[in-house]
Amino acid sequence: MSDPASERPAAPSAFQRLPLRIIVAYGAPSVAGAAMVIPLNIHLPDFYANTVLVPLGLIALVTALARSFDALTDPLMGWISDRTRTRWGRRLPYIAVGAPLTAVAFVSLFSPPVWLDASEAATWLALWYTAYFLFHTVYVIPHYGLGPELTFEFDDRNRLFVWREAFVIFGIMAAAVVPPLLIKSSGNVRDGYFGFAAIFATLLVLLFANLLFQVREHPEFSQREPNPLVPGVRRMWRNRAFRVLLCVYMVGSLTGQIPSLLMPFFTRYVIRPEDPDKWIGIFLGTFMLSALLALPFWLWLAHRYGKREAWLASYVPAVIAGVGLFFVGEGDYWTTLILLAIGGPNLSAGLFLGPSMQADTIDYDELHTAKRREAQYGGVWNILTKFAAIPSSSVPLAVLASLGYVPNVAQSETVTFALRVIFCLLPAMTAVVAFGVGLYYPITREAHRQILDGIERHKRGEPAVDPVTGWLLPPPRQRGLDERTGWFLDHFSLGELRSYVERGIGPLWIRCCACVGLSLLVMLVAGATALHSVRDVLSDPGVLASLSIVVAGFFGFTPLCFHAVRLAALRQLAASPIDPAIVKAHIASTEELLGSSPAPSAASVPLRV
Repeated sequence: MSDPASERPAAPSAFQRLPLRIIVAYGAPSVAGAAMVIPLNIHLPDFYANTVLVPLGLIALVTALARSFDALTDPLMGWISDRTRTRWGRRLPYIAVGAPLTAVAFVSLFSPPVWLDASEAATWLALWYTAYFLFHTVYVIPHYGLGPELTFEFDDRNRLFVWREAFVIFGIMAAAVVPPLLIKSSGNVRDGYFGFAAIFATLLVLLFANLLFQVREHPEFSQREPNPLVPGVRRMWRNRAFRVLLCVYMVGSLTGQIPSLLMPFFTRYVIRPEDPDKWIGIFLGTFMLSALLALPFWLWLAHRYGKREAWLASYVPAVIAGVGLFFVGEGDYWTTLILLAIGGPNLSAGLFLGPSMQADTIDYDELHTAKRREAQYGGVWNILTKFAAIPSSSVPLAVLASLGYVPNVAQSETVTFALRVIFCLLPAMTAVVAFGVGLYYPITREAHRQILDGIERHKRGEPAVDPVTGWLLPPPRQRGLDERTGWFLDHFSLGELRSYVERGIGPLWIRCCACVGLSLLVMLVAGATALHSVRDVLSDPGVLASLSIVVAGFFGFTPLCFHAVRLAALRQLAASPIDPAIVKAHIASTEELLGSSPAPSAASVPLRV
């Protein structure tokens, strides 16, 4: 039987310029994907609060719970995708399954039966909201992992991702404009949202079907030996370039959901137009159109001056727009439009430069590990940025509810002032912080060229210079320590390994068991606090409940899973102890890897794991 993958066009070389048909096939599904995700942040709270009549505080609680669960699945899905070995590749099988299931969940989410009461509607929301993000993870992490491996060329990656993010912006614009039009034409809010959901769910399936037909994965990437989950995360965090990039986006994620989440509320209760649904569409459309029109400028700036410089420049309009919007008031339509047009370009720059720079950091990881871990990097990226974003997708609603928000009436001065601060000033503040952290991003065009050159040198069995640290790196398989042993030892921190060398395995048991116990305690206490805050299904649970859910997920369940995997490795270490001399060599090589000394001579190349 012939291989189905062989019937598709062959994948281009990782170093040649990508043909436009591959770029479009890869990026086009993002039209539907973005159009589906954005209403979850913009329209869903408003729809369930003002049409389905679920209490706003309860919506915030459900959102925090579902998004916490969603974020936990991302790194696992990335690890699974990187380890998958099929004749269709590491990514495409999951896309084929996840996209149709996501479409079903999305339609269900926006079509709650009219006969549901408030508590039943909240249950419907919780079930389908969670299902949507679970199925979304199944396809989106492999889809993100597919992008960085399509091309290694520094500027061609900008081209690939700028097209993808142009499709994203088109989807966002559709999500901003189409629902109000469908609502107006149907004369019914429920029918309008159902029509929107059905259209874009169908489009998602069709566009991903085209991707499955057009794009073929690089088979050589799936032939490399995969890495364990926990050591992979630990080594990822040693990647300085990725660490800086991730920190910047985590800072931005702290307020990342606020503009889309609160745009309807800001429009209704601060600008107060006579037809708020129309103006919500106009405002969002203006914001997205300015972001789309700015894409060629950012692409040119990145090519002319570098990705980092264009990225940093994009924070300037964000700060200007945020501060300006704080001072607008009732009837300031044109001022609001101008400020949104100024702020929009920040969105488009971050959308395509972030993935392009992340792909470069994955190449840097390959220089050190000889592995391709696109999906695992994307999964860890998603879990951390999503957890950072959870407060901004739920806490603002809970804050407004606690301050006396009442749907469909004029709000108090306290509520409107809170809207101004949260919607305008908080994103501007995080943009300033992100700019400062982004100054430390180290991969330039020349550094990336040296990284690719180093990867090729390693394939030939030659040492290569790390352009970030200056160290001379031997090929991963020539670094003096069995590779599998080195990866296994990275289940434990350097301090834990020193303790193992000096005092044996006993302190490791105490440390790991204490970490498991502490994580379990945090999860139980935070979960109990959230449950205690929910007096009944129709009452407002308040800010504390949403924050408790976030704490239970991020500081409880996630580290609990992490340390449980470490306990399994510890049992293996107890059954088959490793010579302390080998552990010392691993510690020494890792410390050298994390150092910043200039490159030594070839005769004194440090051994790294």
